Amino acid sequence: MGSETIKTGRLANGEAQKSVHKERRGLSSNGMNGKHENLGSNRAGTSSSGEGYDLMMNTGDVDGNLDGDIEPVFKKARQGDLTFQDIHDHGDFFDEDEEDDSDWEPVQKHVELIKWFCVNCTMVNLGDGVVCDLCGEHKDSGILRLGFFASPSSQDAGCSEVESEMKGKNKEMHSQLSASNSSTAIGFDQRMLLHSEVQMKSHPHPERSDRLRAIAASLATAGLFPGRCYPISAREITREELQMVHSLEHIQDVELTSHIFSSYFTPDTYANEHSACAARLAAGLCADLASTIFSGRVKNGFAMVRPPGHHAGVREAMGFCLHNNAAVAALAAQAAGAKKVLIVDWDVHHGNGTQEIFDQNKSVLYISLHRHEGGKFYPGTGSANEVFDSSHHLLYLLKGGLRLPI
Repeated sequence: MGSETIKTGRLANGEAQKSVHKERRGLSSNGMNGKHENLGSNRAGTSSSGEGYDLMMNTGDVDGNLDGDIEPVFKKARQGDLTFQDIHDHGDFFDEDEEDDSDWEPVQKHVELIKWFCVNCTMVNLGDGVVCDLCGEHKDSGILRLGFFASPSSQDAGCSEVESEMKGKNKEMHSQLSASNSSTAIGFDQRMLLHSEVQMKSHPHPERSDRLRAIAASLATAGLFPGRCYPISAREITREELQMVHSLEHIQDVELTSHIFSSYFTPDTYANEHSACAARLAAGLCADLASTIFSGRVKNGFAMVRPPGHHAGVREAMGFCLHNNAAVAALAAQAAGAKKVLIVDWDVHHGNGTQEIFDQNKSVLYISLHRHEGGKFYPGTGSANEVFDSSHHLLYLLKGGLRLPI
């Protein structure tokens, strides 16, 4: 008995050159009771193709004691004429691969995923598209300088030219208009832009300074502010005013952040050393805007403020919110003489903090339009059955002459 390594040329079916190493295995023949022996190996010649294919084949006794079926295959292999069909038909005479390739994995080519965040809506976009999948804003938007959906303007004309033109129009409008002929008030203070997340993360925080910059740029592009609207300056809300909405402990907790470089109330509710001041400015501006509107000096108003407020409850900050600006504004309106106040909250999230604050206040009706999804959508509250004395509230408001929108 013996075994021999056979080297053949390119196989008859034209497959590309490859090397397969076979485990040596004895072949029981001539009544040897199944004993296996490896008696050495010989290298056969290559075919005329010049390209080798290595196989290990059990050939039996090289002196001629070959099985009748394998002898023709052996001769063809030595002559370089072995085909895949021969190997298939006589598979028992060819050994298994000695290498365990069960954990083999193809070489994976590293592909870098393109990821960019929309300046307008802050959402992540994947791929090489140039327009945000959610809001349609251009990837290279000039929104922070030129206003909402401003990328076409930045492409058709130089940014400096557009900015100069915008500033000129705003200056002209602002000089022509005064508080006496303006029916809409707008409040804004740049110090609220200092409220930001200190820690840099892979995904920018959705509540960041760029949101307020984008709103200001959009209004400026439309010539509304500065321009045709009456400006309301921001002031810091007093502790006494805040205590009408929040517990003293909560107020002190927010104030404490002014002495800390970076802090978090919840994993997504951050604060830096400027956050407490920004929160006081936001609440104070909303309070003054509400009282100004109630006084009749203007018909309506818009507060460009941050941090937001409707998740902030009596005793806790959450959901990006530190102080509840809407609640402060409602009570400021009542302090100015309003008997009943309606708060319509159309944010995508339920304003759980505002609901909690006015749960027992029958002079304020709070209506929230939001996603709930069986409690799976943040903050998980605001189900259809969370109605507190709604009929009493509604009748009370209607008796006071307030018309609700349909």
